[in-house]
Amino acid sequence: MVTAKQQNIPQPMDEVRGPPVSNVLREFLTPLEFANLLLFWWRLPFHLRGNGQTVLLLPGLGGGERSMAIIREYLKVLGYDPQDWGLGRNDGRVMDKLPRVNEMVRTLARDAGAPIILIGWSLGGYFAREAARDNPADVSQVITLGSPLVGGPKYTATARFFGRRGLDHDAIEARIAERYRTPLRVPVTSIYSKGDGVVSWQASVDEWSPDAENIEVSTTHFGFGISREVLTHIAERLAVIQRR
Repeated sequence: MVTAKQQNIPQPMDEVRGPPVSNVLREFLTPLEFANLLLFWWRLPFHLRGNGQTVLLLPGLGGGERSMAIIREYLKVLGYDPQDWGLGRNDGRVMDKLPRVNEMVRTLARDAGAPIILIGWSLGGYFAREAARDNPADVSQVITLGSPLVGGPKYTATARFFGRRGLDHDAIEARIAERYRTPLRVPVTSIYSKGDGVVSWQASVDEWSPDAENIEVSTTHFGFGISREVLTHIAERLAVIQRR
């Protein structure tokens, strides 16, 4: 667990590519995470209760509301008020969807009468962070799960696929880095795994935001939404922020 200090905007990571093949193959072990959760669900920290705070859940690329179902149900049990983003499958159109996410954040915060919590998985974590960057008064906390915090698709397993279709990875990386000139003014937690087979873990570590915490777990990329270890960290981080 590492607390980051604010530094300059992110620079290209020349030594980093997409995840190694061994990590990609490890994604086939994801069902073991679900089995572990079924066997040991009773070890989750159910005592870390919420007070009805609104939590907006943002799915990863290709995922919809159902992909966040276990996180949503766990948060309900803890006493939070989780809300789906309502935009269906995340098709990766960041420029189209971010304004809609921003409006959603403002609406939910207004209805709740208090800042809300954002939890995003993979690309959904990028949406969460940028919505918090744009609306700091409406967000109390951000938690990302295996999210590419820098580089866009450049440091992911999809880099070659999109590169062949003419996507300019360097230009996207530069645009994302430029956003860091406006620092995140809310606590942000990045939960990442060195075994991630979709996003290179180095791209999921935040070394630039003023109030950032990076937590390493052992799971696959597709296991973030069903991992008992991840669910435990989510409950713990939410509880810590409530006590601030």
